[in-house]
Amino acid sequence: MNDTPRLGTGIGWRPEIADTVEALSGVDWVEAVAENLCAGHLPESLVRLRERGVTVVPHGVSLGLGGADRPDPRRLAELAECAEALDSPLVTEHIAFVRAGGPRTASPVLEAGHLLPVPRTRDALRVLCENVRIAQDALPVPLAVENIAALISWPDEEMSEGQFLAELVERTGVRLLIDVANLHTNHVNRGEDPARALDELPVEAIAYVHVAGGIERDGVWHDTHAHPVTRPVLDILAELRSRVAPPGVLLERDDDFPPAAELAGELTLIRETLEAGGAATVRASSAPEAVAPVRASSPATEDPADLADATDATDPADTTEAARARLALAETALLSALVAGTPVPEGFDPRRLGVQSRALAAKRAGVVAKVAPELPGILGDGFRPAFLAYAARKPMRGGYRRDALDFVETLLIEGRPEDPAARRRLTLWWQERAGARPPRRAVRLVRAARAALVGG
Repeated sequence: MNDTPRLGTGIGWRPEIADTVEALSGVDWVEAVAENLCAGHLPESLVRLRERGVTVVPHGVSLGLGGADRPDPRRLAELAECAEALDSPLVTEHIAFVRAGGPRTASPVLEAGHLLPVPRTRDALRVLCENVRIAQDALPVPLAVENIAALISWPDEEMSEGQFLAELVERTGVRLLIDVANLHTNHVNRGEDPARALDELPVEAIAYVHVAGGIERDGVWHDTHAHPVTRPVLDILAELRSRVAPPGVLLERDDDFPPAAELAGELTLIRETLEAGGAATVRASSAPEAVAPVRASSPATEDPADLADATDATDPADTTEAARARLALAETALLSALVAGTPVPEGFDPRRLGVQSRALAAKRAGVVAKVAPELPGILGDGFRPAFLAYAARKPMRGGYRRDALDFVETLLIEGRPEDPAARRRLTLWWQERAGARPPRRAVRLVRAARAALVGG
């Protein structure tokens, strides 16, 4: 991992704070959500940053490397194009699943619109390793994968988070993006010890670190990226720094953006925390040296596929494809309970699943309001309750723009909103964006549109 680039201190680039990010002093690099970029038409702000020598790292959120299916070649190609257009030294994604269902389960594909935790089992690890290798082969630069925050725990897990990450690195050689805010989230929500995770994971594989804020409500920590960084998160950053000097540290903020002075203050806190942690490392180095744990052979000296087979294949007839089938059933059952109201799978906490389900619906409402800001304008205060009612019975079947169209389509078919002028505006909005439709549904929609226009 000695070739990992030194990044320094950075901040998440978002269109809403593009000017602020450009003006902040001491920002060595930025990270941008890959799905919000088009390699052929990069935002001018990012182009200016690149011209100044600021490193830009694309951060993917939709590959679903922890899902049962292999990564989508189209998504991988787009991520690769972003990396090349930005001349990035690496790209990052998440250890998560974001969709489930499909042919393996003979069920419709369900979209979570969120990063959901994979079970820390041998099946999930085997599938994740193969998916990571596929992604590595398709990308022009190294890949780093991020630990995620979770509200829920899988039953009958076979490894801790640190053990799971260590085996993933050992088998694939992938780098790690460690989010210390997510370690804190999992401490509050799942009772997991951040220090133990840091002790168990291979810190030499860390490409960089995320720091972000959140909030606790009713004993549940919500990783909002919309609140200031808290002291417990900074304490975990100091713990990590006492073990290793991370090549880069980045402040994430995705919503409720504060003034530039507050962002600068948070960056200063991060730098001070790293300096304090480094001083602790120097003091600790004067103590008797501990014996380093012996690790198994790395992928640099063994074929990762051979290593995976040696670890997993207790039954020679058991294959990665069989593991994919089992994982598909498990993840589909969980996601279906979260977004389609099916029964809670055995072993899960129904109350916690209810919290997660409501959080997913609220996130859908918030993101749809951003990607289609005309809808809250048309529906006013009725937008959020109408969308939450829709989300409770209609799972996502595509991205958020598709979700916005489906939401409006549902309202129009049901003859809503009742106000004729609002219904006419909503109809025109849908007609401008919908495109072709299957005949049966199209007939219903044409009738709804005509009724709305006549009614107006």
